This record gives sequence, C-alpha cells and structure tokens, in this order.
Amino acid sequence: MPSAQNFFSKEEKDSIKSAILRAELDTSGEIRVHIENRCKESVLDRSAFLFSQLAIDKTEQRNGVLFYLAVKDQKFAVIGDAGINTLVEEKFWEEIRLTMAEHFKRSEFSTGLIAGIEKTGRKLKKHFPYHHNDINELSDEISFGS
Repeated sequence: MPSAQNFFSKEEKDSIKSAILRAELDTSGEIRVHIENRCKESVLDRSAFLFSQLAIDKTEQRNGVLFYLAVKDQKFAVIGDAGINTLVEEKFWEEIRLTMAEHFKRSEFSTGLIAGIEKTGRKLKKHFPYHHNDINELSDEISFGS
C-alpha cells in the first residue's frame, strides 16, 4: 500500500482540491482533507486532535469540516465543528461516511472522497451561504501526516 503522500496520484489530488474549491465556492464553510499512514488510536479521537491542530475549530462561524484518512490502517472519519453540527440532521455525518465507504469498498478512493466533499458542500451552502465579504479562512491543500 502506498504511503499517505503517494496514496493519490497528482491528478486525483488535483481533483480533490478542485472539489474542495467548488464546495467552498457557494458557502462560508471550510473543508480540509488530511491524510496519514497510521491511526493507532480511535479514529474519532485522532480526527478531533487534528481538527484542533489544523485550526479548523478557529473559523469565525465554527463551520469547518475535516475529512481524515489513515490509509495503511484503512480508517477514516468526517467531523464537523459546532456551528454546522447544530444545524445538520443527526445522521448527516454517518450518511457522508456511508457514501464514502461504498466507493472505498470498490477501491474508488478519490471518487468516494470527492462524493463526500460534494455532499458536505451542498449542506454547508444551505446553512452557511456565501456572502460577498467572506474570506477563505483555511488552506484548500490536502495536508499529510506521517
């Protein structure tokens, strides 16, 4: 299995970044993707730690979302900040995870990640529409851990 840095091809990385840009185009919400090799703890604990480390919890409206993948351990999570969590349906993040998992089962990793990002973007647009003075608060680049 390739390392986190090489898990996606350059074209797939570009497609993922484009999906983030498209999803954020109509919303003040922020989406980050973080990929690493191993997750030795609970995937939700690791995601919560990275959520803070990547400053996703520092957005003005608390409407950031993290897509986390530990490729060698085959774990992933999607978590949102307090601002969006109070507005989405109780099962929303589970629905995103299931959408992604269906693709992942077929080794369609970039397609699954993009599907999750797009679905999240639509929900962010509904609850946090873009305003003319919105700024991009977080990087749109995929970040990588060890």
